[in-house]
Amino acid sequence: MPSLKDLKTRIGSVKSTQKITKAMQMVAAAKLRRAEEAAKAGRPYATRIETVLANLAAGMTPGAPGPKLLTGTGDDQTHLLVVCTADRGLCGGFNSSIVRLAREHIIKLQGEGKTVKIMTVGKKGYEQLKRLYGELIVERITFEDVKTVGFQQAKDISEKLLDMYEAGAYDVATIFFGEFKSVIAQVPTAQQIIPAEPPKVEEAENEISAPYEYEPGEEAILETLLPRYVAVQVFKALLENAASEQGARMSAMDNATRNAGDMIDKLNLQYNRARQAQITTELVEIIAGAESV
Repeated sequence: MPSLKDLKTRIGSVKSTQKITKAMQMVAAAKLRRAEEAAKAGRPYATRIETVLANLAAGMTPGAPGPKLLTGTGDDQTHLLVVCTADRGLCGGFNSSIVRLAREHIIKLQGEGKTVKIMTVGKKGYEQLKRLYGELIVERITFEDVKTVGFQQAKDISEKLLDMYEAGAYDVATIFFGEFKSVIAQVPTAQQIIPAEPPKVEEAENEISAPYEYEPGEEAILETLLPRYVAVQVFKALLENAASEQGARMSAMDNATRNAGDMIDKLNLQYNRARQAQITTELVEIIAGAESV
């Protein structure tokens, strides 16, 4: 049984931990508000560019070859998985859930005889994937030295993806990220970004109420629009990830603070019982000594 001194030390240690988790929860709550606003503000633009892309693709001349970013290479043998996670931990199962989805995708593709390559965006994804799939990782990107992830970072990633695609390094690129739903709900999501998969024409027509005539032709516009589409989708994934990370961290730190409080209550109860037992033992010894005199 631990001594009173040991119990008192443990109580002090848990109280210090509780203060840290509470402070981290408050910091995450402040960052979450800004990250959530940024994620929600970026969604309409990403949706609109998908809609325009769908209408342009539908208006292309039948039988025309079309841009490579839209039609693909004609093969799907080599897949590049862009796994976006956080650079920091202490956010519950946020990073693990994205990596788990990527692992399932890898196993499925390898089972079909496909070649898999991995690009990790974020330190935690790299640390988890390198254990089993280190030889498949072809690119590693982190934002540890960047205070706020912006469109420039997304553009840099998209340019690397486009350069690799033009060089024939892969046929299909899929990005993995956590879609922000609420503080307690972040959904691991996989989205194919190369070749582009615009929404169905029927869905696009519901978004646009008036017909458009494009000048120059659809093919020429798509050549300019598709690289931006890739950058926007990467930026959306980074924004969703940032909001999901802070939401998951806020929830995890709240649970940690509550658990620390429960542990303090149990240790206090154990401390009081041990103290009472010690006092009782001392009283019995005093009474026994007095009786023997």
